[in-house]
Formats: sequence, structure tokens, C-alpha cells
Amino acid sequence: MTDAAPLLRTEALTKSFSGFVAVQGINLDIKAGTIHALIGPNGAGKTTFFNLLTRFLPATSGRIFYKGQDITETRPHDIARLGIVRSFQISAVFPHMTVLENVRIALQRFRSDNFAFWKSDRVLGEMDDKARGILAEVGLEALAGAVAADLSYGRKRALELATTLALEPELLLLDEPTSGMAHEDISRTVELIRRVAKNRTVLMVEHNLSVVADLSHRITVMQRGEILADGSYAEVSKNPAVIEAYMGTGHV
Repeated sequence: MTDAAPLLRTEALTKSFSGFVAVQGINLDIKAGTIHALIGPNGAGKTTFFNLLTRFLPATSGRIFYKGQDITETRPHDIARLGIVRSFQISAVFPHMTVLENVRIALQRFRSDNFAFWKSDRVLGEMDDKARGILAEVGLEALAGAVAADLSYGRKRALELATTLALEPELLLLDEPTSGMAHEDISRTVELIRRVAKNRTVLMVEHNLSVVADLSHRITVMQRGEILADGSYAEVSKNPAVIEAYMGTGHV
């Protein structure tokens, strides 16, 4: 929220599939310490843009910079090691393991003997304190012994976020964090995102405009693979192009 260099910057980032341009010439700055929302109609290119940032998809053209370093050709697992970690629209946890076991497995990436946990419970036991600390951060410490499959949908998403936090992200990419949630779970998730963002940067794709208005410092609106508008919620919500193209109503 200063004039410092952005944590992440894209320059003319473009992705095309057999002639169809899904993302077209995106120039975007993500400032450190902010919650930045990416919104737009279905098919606007938001998830494709996420996939480009994490190198799940290679860019057709353009560049991506993280902390001033060109990461356009960096491999996906090295992107994660740099501190850029994403969640997905669909909850991805090990359903038959406990909440604590899910987080401990995510912590394996910090061991030199990554797969030692298949050999000894002692190795995972050594990580209990750190895993419980992460669970406390997302409000799941009381459910550490619960089987993941028995959690409510909202709690499963919180567990997914916990496993993501275990990778120690500096830039956290959240893809539809409140999708499919009941009102109570949405409220809990909003507070959770606010809490975990205190010492991290968050870029999120989100359709719920109430969530976007509540959380975001900055909003980028996409349409047909391009940026339609960028600014605060107050600025974006009054933009005539956004009103016409995104909502088709008199307000956002």
C-alpha cells in the first residue's frame, strides 16, 4: 500500500489455445501486504491467469516478475519454493487422514528426506507442534484428531488452506475461496482470509462481491481475457464499463 516496487508484476502476459486467446496482454501489479481481488464473468480468463502465474500453464508471450526476478520460465515446483502457492476451487485434502495428518504431510516439503514419513510415525510426530500451530491459525486446532472426510465443506476448505500455509507462502493465490459455502461458512472464511493475510499477500479470484468489497484493497476486473478496470471497490463499482459488462445492472 506504498509506492514500493510490486511483489509480483506481469507484463503483456498472454495465453492462447489453438488461436483462441484466453488471456490477452495483461499488465498487472500486486503490491506486498495487500488483498487483491480478481473478478469478472465466467470465461473472463481469471483461472487461466492463475495457472500462468504458477506455471501450471506456460505463457504464449509476456513476462512474469516476482520480487523483480523474471520467473516466466520457472518450473511449477520452483515457483512454490519461491513462495507463490495457490489453492483450488475444489477442496483437495486426504479424506481418510486426520486433520493433523493432512497438515503434517504438507510440512514434508521442508525435510531433506521428503518421503521418510512412509517409514516412521516418529518423523511425522516431530512436526506436531508446527502442524498444530498452523491449525490454530485457521481455527481448526480443536479438530486436529477429526477425520477430514467428516468435516463440513467450509471446514474442509479451511483445512485445505492450512495445508497451503504449511508451504509458507509469501504470495497466496486463492481460487474461489467461498464457492459453494453457506452464509455461516462464508463469514468464517472471510475472517480467516483476513487473519492469514496479516503477514502475507493475497490474490484471490472470487465471485461473491460482498466478500470482495469486505476484504479487498484493490480489485481488477477481467472480461474476455483482458483487464476492463482496476482500482478500489468504490472506483470499480462506479465504472460504467464494469456495470454494463459485468453486472448488466445499475450497480456492482
